Amino acid sequence: MKVWSGRFTQETASLMEAFSGSIGFDRKLVHADLTVNKAWARVLAKAGVYSDVELQEVLKALDAIEADVRAGTQPFSDQDEDIHSATERWLTEKIGDLGMRIHTGRSRNDQVVTDTRLYVRTELEILSHAVGQLQGACLALAKKHVNTVMPGFTHLRQAQPISFAHYLLALFFQMDRNQERLRQCHHRVNVLPLGSGALAGAGFPIDRQDLADALGFESISDNSIDATADRDFVTETLFVCAQIMLHLSRYAEDLIMWSAESFSYIQIDDAYATGSSMMPQKKNPDSLELIRGKTARVIGDHTTLLALMKGIPSAYVRDLQEDKEPLFDALEQTCQSVLIMEAVLRTLTVHPDRMLASLDPALYATDLADYLVAKGLSFREAHRIVGEIVTATEQTGKTLADLDMDVFRSHSPLFDEDVRDLLDPHASLKRRNIDGGTGPDAIRKQIEKADFVLQKELSCQDQSVLAAPEKY
Repeated sequence: MKVWSGRFTQETASLMEAFSGSIGFDRKLVHADLTVNKAWARVLAKAGVYSDVELQEVLKALDAIEADVRAGTQPFSDQDEDIHSATERWLTEKIGDLGMRIHTGRSRNDQVVTDTRLYVRTELEILSHAVGQLQGACLALAKKHVNTVMPGFTHLRQAQPISFAHYLLALFFQMDRNQERLRQCHHRVNVLPLGSGALAGAGFPIDRQDLADALGFESISDNSIDATADRDFVTETLFVCAQIMLHLSRYAEDLIMWSAESFSYIQIDDAYATGSSMMPQKKNPDSLELIRGKTARVIGDHTTLLALMKGIPSAYVRDLQEDKEPLFDALEQTCQSVLIMEAVLRTLTVHPDRMLASLDPALYATDLADYLVAKGLSFREAHRIVGEIVTATEQTGKTLADLDMDVFRSHSPLFDEDVRDLLDPHASLKRRNIDGGTGPDAIRKQIEKADFVLQKELSCQDQSVLAAPEKY
């Protein structure tokens, strides 16, 4: 029997059963639901719904159900409308009327959003831990390549020489912002809605602060309509997932290109590549291509939630059932992608000689312009002169390093023999030791800060709610 069957005179059509049931996916919330039921039973006892003896019987039965679920011996049924109906059925089968009393004073509206917040809270903690591991991989590789010079690209064209460490640390600091987003999102997720009922609040003297303390929530919701009907914590979670995936996708694209034969800057480890069913020589960077592909999927999950929420009225409606699958999917795909990127970086083979050999001599054009500015020219005039020099080298097939001093001076008398000192990649890097720049001293400062940031993050995770707990 449905938990709401008393009002109806005929059974639900089988087509409607299949269409409306959520037990196929919301069973992921089973441990959160059992946790919520235990806390709710305790506050019901304080409200006089259960005696102390009855409470112990309820808690014992819920513990037994949880043990069976973990062992895989607790059967789900397609006849269960959702996870809440399933847990109530299991409890009633074990202890009869006491199980039928568990739903006193609450609605599935506040129950499901409490379950979901518990689930998301744990998943955010796990994701934060994974992001920290990725940051560690970025930092470890960066420390090895402070003096590894590679072309920096804009518009997919070589722009200026940079340190490979500088490139890696950019991902580190992107992930640091994502850690901040995860912490902020976690704070807003960690609000207790239970006790809100369907929309007007529970009709029994429930101690909601006691509930919040028991379930580890930082605070209780301020308004029962808002608590049961809004899913901004879900859309925010999916935004953070999408942002993390966007960062990963762009780096995946870089690494895919740089592992190709035309670059050969890096080599993806065999453990994170696959082959071709037809071409024996192929080694494909499928791990990175899948990150790129799954990014579209997570963006789609976020878009689904926004579209779901935009047209529904301001109290609970059944549409909100459709938040679960995109939420579960986005969290799972994002966490897996972060761990894959970490593993790719930790096993990456880097070829500094090939990076250095690929430098286009025209990369030093900006250094030449800066040289002329230091001699007194305006930057715009210096830019024009160096642009003409680069064009001349292209027309004659020479490089900047091949040019005679007479050629330099024909464009500007300010050029002197020391201009040749500019045509060296390491010299170019050293001239950019500004804070945040690609010079070796600047990189070491970034590494020092990254070390501090990571250690602080790991310390916070060890001591706070953002530790990596056992997954539900």
